[in-house]
Amino acid sequence: MDRIEELETALTIVSATADHIKVDDARRLTGPGLLWSRPGAVIDVFSTEIDPSQISALWEKHARTVLDALGWRDQDLTYRTFTGGINLAISAPMDQLYSAIFAAQTAWHFCAAELLAAEPGDFGQMVADVKGVMAKEANPALIALIAAADTHGVDVLCDDDEVSIGHGTGSRTWSVDTLPTPNNVDWSALHNVPVAFITGTNGKTTTTRLLEAIARASGKVAGLTSTEFVRVGNDILDRGDYSGPGGGRMLLRDKRLEIACLEVARGGILRRGLPTRAATAAAVTNVANDHLGQYGVNTVPELAQAKFAVHRTLAEGGVLALNADDAYVLAEAKNTSANIWWFSLDAQSDLIREARDSGNCCAYVQQENIVFFDGKTEQVVIDVSDVPLTMGGVAKYNILNALAALCLALALDLPLQAVRAGLAGFKPDAKDNPGRCNEFHYNNARVFVDFAHNPHSISAVCDALSSLPAKRRFIMLSHAGDRSDQDIRDVTATALKFEPDVVVTAELEGYLRGRALGEIPNLIEGSALEHGYEAAQIQRAPSPSQAAAKILKQLEPGDLALLLVLSERDTVLEMLDT
Repeated sequence: MDRIEELETALTIVSATADHIKVDDARRLTGPGLLWSRPGAVIDVFSTEIDPSQISALWEKHARTVLDALGWRDQDLTYRTFTGGINLAISAPMDQLYSAIFAAQTAWHFCAAELLAAEPGDFGQMVADVKGVMAKEANPALIALIAAADTHGVDVLCDDDEVSIGHGTGSRTWSVDTLPTPNNVDWSALHNVPVAFITGTNGKTTTTRLLEAIARASGKVAGLTSTEFVRVGNDILDRGDYSGPGGGRMLLRDKRLEIACLEVARGGILRRGLPTRAATAAAVTNVANDHLGQYGVNTVPELAQAKFAVHRTLAEGGVLALNADDAYVLAEAKNTSANIWWFSLDAQSDLIREARDSGNCCAYVQQENIVFFDGKTEQVVIDVSDVPLTMGGVAKYNILNALAALCLALALDLPLQAVRAGLAGFKPDAKDNPGRCNEFHYNNARVFVDFAHNPHSISAVCDALSSLPAKRRFIMLSHAGDRSDQDIRDVTATALKFEPDVVVTAELEGYLRGRALGEIPNLIEGSALEHGYEAAQIQRAPSPSQAAAKILKQLEPGDLALLLVLSERDTVLEMLDT
């Protein structure tokens, strides 16, 4: 049994239970997240029958008692109520995060006992058990390095296996078991590099890629993390979903890196937190209904809280770029004291006018130009039509993504010339931005492939393509089985605003997630029929690639097809790349 497995299984702490209370497993928080910026542990408690204030009062009482008994008097506790429950958290030293889980479970044990009138365990023995784990987990060398790095103003990144100081070209990495003393570190060789975090319901991947393109245009060795891979320069370090803190650490430890563009998704923020508190800039592209129902994020405003965790990563003077056209972003922005740079499609929006009047940086569209106001003067950056992503200005969502990337690039101190070059050179194709409204020509018809999968993103794509002329319109639809029936109907209704002449539904056999074969195509077809479509206009295929092939076979010159591809994307792209 290795050390980590031994720590993970060191204790089993059982608490009183009841049918009306559900408690998820405690998890480590390694960086800034939804609740706060401190490392520690969190427990999610779900109940619709108990007043959350009763649970929070018990947590304040018992968690404080446990922390003090463990000698963690300098550590703190917090909680967050949400629709149907409460998150309960404690902070802990960075070398004690497995112990923090047991400390949190111990505190909950006594909360549950009092809440449910059950007999509690022996407090002294339970605390002694946690102290035993603490002694095994303790790493004084790590704590000494963290303190020294703070004194020298450089970032520290920690995980179970490695510890690094600084970023990229200014980084050094050691095994967690062979850490040097602070006196044996060449501090003069260590430094941070400019780092940007990009999050949002939609647009975060495109904005991340676009920002990286701008950084490359400046001559920097740029890198990015994403839901698809981690890349430094032209070198892909690994493929997979690296929108969590693990991807961030992998990128920031690469000694070639000079500037970092990190896409961060809701899941990573909620599970573990973000990897650094030394970011130069961060952006929230938008917030919309998607992936609700985990970790106490059940509503769109609660999702906005999660997305806004990126403001906790900002170093002093850091910039938070926000979409002034998004109602949920506007509402949550009231809860941050960060230095906000607003961006908007409307130069006369209230927030843009207020920013200009107050001498604050902002970006907007004015007379078909993308404009940046630096606090004193405004400067035309580029004509909207000269940014290929905007499809001549019809793709409004990509104009917003370009504005977000512009703000981040200037916050990272990249030159305006590089911004222009990056915006003008980045194409909406399978090379620069795979899966995001990639256009192909097939049999003299126009075919667009997009990964849009929720009402917000599908609406944006359909709005953009609806303005394009077409003899006939085709659309391919599919959905993963973890969506509710109503979600599937809503997404289908949104897609039908594209006014397709033919709808082809694709089965996602690998994403049924508990549903039966045919169930989701039935929902899509039913929704289309309810919206006035004839049965003859609706076709079916057993997979996305076969659905795409069915559409391609029917295309004639002047037709337009939108393939919403959730899986088998590479296969579909290969079919079109002929």
